[in-house]
Parts: sequence; structure tokens; C-alpha cells
Amino acid sequence: MANGNVDDIRVWVNGERVDAGPALAALDHGVTVGDGVFETAKVLGTEVFALTRHHDRMDRSLRGLGLPRLDRGRIQEGIDAVLADGPIDFGRLRYTVTAGPGPMGSDRYDPDMTYIVGAAPAPRPEPSTSVAVVPWTRNERSAVVGLKTTSYAENVVALAAAKDLGGSEAIFANSVGALCEGTGSNIFVVLDGTVLTPALPSGPLAGITRALTIEWLTEAGIDVHEDELPLSILAEADEAWLTSSTRDIQAISQVRVAGSSSSLAGQIAAANISERTFGTAPGEITQRAQEIWAKFSAERMDP
Repeated sequence: MANGNVDDIRVWVNGERVDAGPALAALDHGVTVGDGVFETAKVLGTEVFALTRHHDRMDRSLRGLGLPRLDRGRIQEGIDAVLADGPIDFGRLRYTVTAGPGPMGSDRYDPDMTYIVGAAPAPRPEPSTSVAVVPWTRNERSAVVGLKTTSYAENVVALAAAKDLGGSEAIFANSVGALCEGTGSNIFVVLDGTVLTPALPSGPLAGITRALTIEWLTEAGIDVHEDELPLSILAEADEAWLTSSTRDIQAISQVRVAGSSSSLAGQIAAANISERTFGTAPGEITQRAQEIWAKFSAERMDP
């Protein structure tokens, strides 16, 4: 498995440890139509990084789907249960809330929420990684834009395409060809000494690590600008990096292109990024950002 052996995963569902399964009702709406939301947070020992921010974002996602607010005490019960077996040196905590049992279609019964918490060890991120621009787009006008829902099939397809080219992440443009995000990460670029990242109206998820990177770099005297960025900036940038809960700040060493499409073919051709190499060593500003992140995150477990 890419994220560890299944035997290492600890799982709690609605008050009970169910590591060996079964875990969910067959007609849970999270299974039948992806009617649910989730968060992924970093585990260090027995502590969860930035848990309050993750809870706050889950509440925004639940509200966007028209579901009740998160029962934080209930989720904490699950977190305590999966971490009770002992510390995880470096790992991933995923907690999911679905609408509970529902019909086989898109209608919804009165929500009887399903709460799921899982935890498992994860490999520590390498300083740099390669990515691939994929020929599919994010819809910045979607009904669920900005919500971290369990409907992740397009991410599975995109990530597989990137991995076929040796990348660890796929990069999306949005429907008008602007740089957007990865399947589970945000993207930053450095151009002429300026740090840039796609603004939220472009359609990316408001990542927890993204927000903290902006805040902490600004606090350390490095300005970060949020803007609509053309896909071609990947060909022009001097440095680039990804942010996510388990990547922290990870430099992009190489950008490739996975396939083409009528909607993006012109953008990709104009960008001239069929294979763009930044180098395996993080650039000067990326390295400085990584140092700032390491310092502040060590001091502030729940910023």
C-alpha cells in the first residue's frame, strides 16, 4: 500500500474500534453517493497538529452540504480510541462524517450521522517531489467548491495518471485554465523573488497548511500574494512547492504533463511545461519557507 500496511490502520466507527471490520452499513449515504466530509491531519506521537483548524474547516464543509455541525466531543472520543494503542511517530489521522443511512439515490433521509476516525503511520515527506499537470479541470463554480467532501473519484484518476509518470501528485487547472491545486495539496510558486499561490476564488481547497504557510511566512517577513495565476506560470517560475498536512512544505523538483485535452491543450502547449525541471534541491526561498515551517510548527501544535 502507498500509505502503509492495512494492518497498521486503527479504525473507530460510532463508538467502537473496528480495525478488522465490518465498519459501515451498506446503505450509508457516504458509501452510496459520497454524501460526507472528511479531514486529514498530521499525527506526531499522540498529538494531532492544528486540530482546531481542521474541526473549523469540517464545520464549513458540513454546513456547505446542509448537514449538522460537527460533534467535537464525539470525534475526540474516536481520536482518543485510535491513539490509545500508543504513539505514532509520524502519521495520518483521518476523520469522516457522513449523512448516515440513506436511500440509494441522491435524496437524503433525516441525517443520522456516521462518525469515523482512522489513524496509521505514514512516511515522512521527502524534501522534494515531482508532479504532473493533468488534462482534467477543477470547477471553481461547483456546488461543492471549497468543501472537503468524500467524493474523491476524480482525484483517484488524476493521481494515478501522475504516478504513471513518476509523480507523487497531480496538478489541476480550473475551468478557465488558471492554476488551481493538487489532488490533496495546494501549490505555491516563486517568480522573481515573489511568493504566489492561487487565490481561493480560483477553486482550490482552503488548505490548513496553505493558510499557516501564508501566515507564518508573512510573520517572518516574506510576503505571499494570493492571485489568479495562469497555468503557464509553472514554466516561468523559479521555484515551486506543495503544501498539505502530511507533506508540510515540499519542494517541486519536476513538472510533467499527463495527456492532453481539448480544453487544456492550448494552455499546456503555450505553457511549454511538457517537462520542467527545478532541481532536486529546494530553491533558496523554498528552503527558507521549510525552515520557517519547521520552527513555527514545532512551537505551535494547535495554532
